[in-house]
Amino acid sequence: MQYPQYNPASDNRPLSDDEINDLDELLAALPTDAAMNVEALDGYLAGLLLTPGRRLADLPGEAWLPLIWGGDGEPDPAPFASGKQRKKVTLLVLRHLHSIAIAWAERPQAWEPIFSFAEGEDEDTEYADAEDWAAGFLVAVSLAPEAWGPRFDGEATAPLLAPIAALGAEDGGLADATAAERDAASRAIPDAMLALWALHQKA
Repeated sequence: MQYPQYNPASDNRPLSDDEINDLDELLAALPTDAAMNVEALDGYLAGLLLTPGRRLADLPGEAWLPLIWGGDGEPDPAPFASGKQRKKVTLLVLRHLHSIAIAWAERPQAWEPIFSFAEGEDEDTEYADAEDWAAGFLVAVSLAPEAWGPRFDGEATAPLLAPIAALGAEDGGLADATAAERDAASRAIPDAMLALWALHQKA
């Protein structure tokens, strides 16, 4: 199966809130537990855009797109019900990917990742929980571990990635954390991503 490549020069419009919800529902309806939800997808796309030493536009679509829905199966177009459905999901993903890149380049302070918010112990409070987002980001890292290694070990970049590792990895250290600790780690991610994007642009 051939997939389109990411084209940073495309004029795709960002997804509306309704389209983001549609994409989440399409992925959730797939007959596989391996499909990402929209939060994990958002983190995955961010990780792909930030991978050191590589332009995502140079990576074939088939190398990263099928991971979003848990891989292509048999008979084709499994896990999708039809080729039309797979095409719809692919186009929505590409549009969302493009919107992240444009936001970082043109209006970074307005960019917001897609996180969950859960009710705290006090019903009047809620906390951010970026566990799924961080797990998606780490899937992108797993595609290029040698490229990411220096970032996770670097004096300047390791602290930026620490919240993602803590939230997204199975042994990340925040599995039994308090709501306040998970909230603090989650809220550190947006500024960390913008700092990594600035470094990525200079590379």
